[in-house]
Amino acid sequence: MSFSFISTFAVLFNLVLFGLGVYALILFIKLAKLGIQALDIYLYEKRGERF
Repeated sequence: MSFSFISTFAVLFNLVLFGLGVYALILFIKLAKLGIQALDIYLYEKRGERF
């Protein structure tokens, strides 16, 4: 009885961690895109061009 409870809990815990990892990866990709856009704008302004 307790063995199945522990293994079920472990599987659910791993699924939650996997979901959080995917969510964190998506947020990181969005942040990287914004950082690249900000860098592009900065470089255009630094060269005297307007974005």
